[in-house]
Amino acid sequence: MEREAMEFDVVVVGAGPSGLASAIRLKQLAAAAGAELSVCVLEKGSEVGAHILSGAVIEPRALDELFPDWRAEGAPLVTAAREDSLLFLTAEGAVRLPTPPQMRNHGNYIASLGNLCRWLGAKAEALGVEVFAGFAAAEVLYREDGSVKGVATGDMGVGKDGQPTANYAPGVELHARQTIFAEGCRGSLTKTLVDRFALAKDCDPQTYGIGVKELWEVDPARHRPGTVIHTIGWPLEADTYGGSFLYHLEDNQVAVGFVVGLDYANPHLSPFDEFQRFKTHPAIRPLFEGGRRIAYGARALSEGGFQSIPKLTVPGGVLVGDTAGFLNVPKIKGTHTAMKSGMVAAEAVFEALGRDGAGAEVSEYALRLERSWVWEELRRVRNIRPSFHRGLWFGLAYSALETYLLRGKAPWTLRNHADHTQLKKAAECTKIAYPKPDGVVSFDKLSSVFVSNTNHEENQPPHLRLADPRVPISVNLALYDAPEQRYCPAGVYEIVRDEDGANPRLQINAQNCVHCKTCDIKDPTQNITWVVPEGGGGPNYPNM
Repeated sequence: MEREAMEFDVVVVGAGPSGLASAIRLKQLAAAAGAELSVCVLEKGSEVGAHILSGAVIEPRALDELFPDWRAEGAPLVTAAREDSLLFLTAEGAVRLPTPPQMRNHGNYIASLGNLCRWLGAKAEALGVEVFAGFAAAEVLYREDGSVKGVATGDMGVGKDGQPTANYAPGVELHARQTIFAEGCRGSLTKTLVDRFALAKDCDPQTYGIGVKELWEVDPARHRPGTVIHTIGWPLEADTYGGSFLYHLEDNQVAVGFVVGLDYANPHLSPFDEFQRFKTHPAIRPLFEGGRRIAYGARALSEGGFQSIPKLTVPGGVLVGDTAGFLNVPKIKGTHTAMKSGMVAAEAVFEALGRDGAGAEVSEYALRLERSWVWEELRRVRNIRPSFHRGLWFGLAYSALETYLLRGKAPWTLRNHADHTQLKKAAECTKIAYPKPDGVVSFDKLSSVFVSNTNHEENQPPHLRLADPRVPISVNLALYDAPEQRYCPAGVYEIVRDEDGANPRLQINAQNCVHCKTCDIKDPTQNITWVVPEGGGGPNYPNM
């Protein structure tokens, strides 16, 4: 069956904050100019916001520019940040540290980023944007001259054997004069663009963290709306970057999460279990006792910063948001920079559409971005996250020097390295004994996946692909004690054996996948590739 084709001026891949901001700004510009402009947004989740996960404390700077009257228009930012704390945890105690300037949140809001995206999605549709949720962009399309022509959604109703079932329906081609890639961290299509056009040849490798989050309903007596708490230290060793957040929202809800830098060296480390252990700390546990966990999720985040930003344009396409790496790690925020990058891209693309033919390279986008506040904000803090490659104590000392004395004006730039190269052999590292979850404040992976509302059509080709099926046993198990069993926060990867313990083999439980992309990033031989499953599959996050 041939694929149907649809024609648009602009196709946006991803209904996150950057993609929706792009689409909205394009329609605003078209309305102001009295021009007709067709814009489509593709979203792989079952609805806008279904796959969105962030802390989140949101700086409204970009939203102020996009919708100056957003407060009167009912944007779901209602809990203002009122109190900031930074704690250093030991195994039994907590020491309050001075809050760095970047982590002060006066004027910011504690919110669900998923709900903000749902609101932005409705705004986009009201402006005439066509939003297609439940359709995963699976392939980049190219013109004969090599420029990006658009994308194609994945076929539906294909069985595990790769053959069409009775429910087969071919994917749809979406052709565009310009395509905006807003896939979020480690976008699967963006990854192919980076390889095809060598977009990363003049920058450092991108580095990542894995963020694991839960949403709790807590005892009203312990709830303090507007409270923002971050911790460093225990349970992580000093050679591993990471820390926690606790954000008190409205309605007796608290968002709690833990981030571990994926440059960690010990293959025995499990970010999920570090998070569960963190909640048992005597300074943290009382907040959750008597409460109820109502949601769980996980997502990788781009931590490389300024020096890891790739080339942002290709003929016929641009990169925006976290797929390009605009997270401000010291601030622990990226929504405002993602949205602004999308808005800047929209302005450059809109001008190019009135001037150039389909498939032109909108180089003006990168120039405009370099003149925006996003560029200067990221440039000033470029050395802080890389300083922690040398450990917690060096990172804290250097960050203080950079923040209070150099003020972002250091004449040097610290370098990043690819996370998958950093694992040591299992025999060189200490095994970590994680406590058994108590079912009160700590939980196992499978019960956690259950409250993420994750679901995939079971009879479909695997979306977690092995370049060489021998490597998980011959390399990963033999040298690293199968770290995919631990770095995956959803129990997707499992080493199974015969009853006598012989014949080890990797079992992939793709149904559990929460689309965090950690396996695609951290696998030591880069043998695992994450691609989109059938549209609509994956988690369905409420209020995350």
